[in-house]
Amino acid sequence: MWLIHSSIGRKLVMSISGVVLLLFLLFHLSMNVAAVFSAEAYNTICSLLGANWYAVAATVVLAGIIAIHFLYAAMITLQNRKARGNDRYTVNNRPKGVSWASQNMFVIGIIVLGFMILHLSQFWYKMMFAELLGHHNVTLCNGTTLHPQDGAGFIRYYFAHLWVVVAYLVWYVALWLHLTHGVWSAIQTLGWSNRIWLKRWKFIGNIVATLIFLGFAFVTLFFYAKSLCDGSCC
Repeated sequence: MWLIHSSIGRKLVMSISGVVLLLFLLFHLSMNVAAVFSAEAYNTICSLLGANWYAVAATVVLAGIIAIHFLYAAMITLQNRKARGNDRYTVNNRPKGVSWASQNMFVIGIIVLGFMILHLSQFWYKMMFAELLGHHNVTLCNGTTLHPQDGAGFIRYYFAHLWVVVAYLVWYVALWLHLTHGVWSAIQTLGWSNRIWLKRWKFIGNIVATLIFLGFAFVTLFFYAKSLCDGSCC
């Protein structure tokens, strides 16, 4: 099948899955920002996206897209290394116009994926998964008991810990590096670019990546600062 064996096919799958994941990030960011202004509004969204069949189905599809994106990234990386042969061991200066992120996309992707596991263990596992198991309450390490749909409560709890905040900020930086190259590269692969628009898409990609980074970082730091004011950090 050409989507697997063809270099163009692999890049096409990478680009399409990447665009879908970018749209999900924007949706997730809008949810998190809502939590800053209204815990009730955020929890309402969490209840709509709880253990409902459509939310579970969407989660399964999203997990599949993430798996495909990472799998094809690994395939393309191995293909590129095989094509370079012994040249990959030669120390060369980075070509002009080629960013550090573009040369280390797979490594950055692994960092993003690793921190995603932390995120899932703190939120998805104790929210949707707990609800699917029939748990009506989740007990945290400090003895606090939360309902699986109390997303605002989980945000307040985890972002009151400095090590969690630092870990998430590192994740956001890796995500920013990944997106600064990934956005315009995906657009180029999909054929929505030319010599004139390539620079424009790179600029737009940097803007989108920066907005996502700043948005998530703002929410994280907001709740950490709020915890200091409330004295709720355990």
